[in-house]
Amino acid sequence: MDVRDRTGRAPGAGPEAADALPDVPMLDRAHQRLGRPLNRMAMSLNSAANRALFKRDELRYIDRFGLSAEQRRAVVNRDWREMLRLGGNLFCVLKITSVDPYPMTRIGADQRRMEHESFVRDVLGKR
Repeated sequence: MDVRDRTGRAPGAGPEAADALPDVPMLDRAHQRLGRPLNRMAMSLNSAANRALFKRDELRYIDRFGLSAEQRRAVVNRDWREMLRLGGNLFCVLKITSVDPYPMTRIGADQRRMEHESFVRDVLGKR
């Protein structure tokens, strides 16, 4: 019987076993620092005035926050999975949907790399 602790490690397994969750960014201080500009930009969209500025000139607005080229590309492409990989906090990143509404089910499909219709049908069980 394979008994694992809540981190997914088998008893006696070394720290490398903690990588048992592929494609799931682990929140640590380095990842948090990496995502700071992206998260600050996304959280700024709480303000209606900032949303208007973002809509008027998205690239110029993004540049105010010092995002890396990868983060900038992920935001422009609305690549939710990549935003998270690049340090984005899901709570913050979802603020971008306040600018151009994007259904949560579509984000879920993107996260699973599935077509939206398949995700809704096969994962959520909706017809």
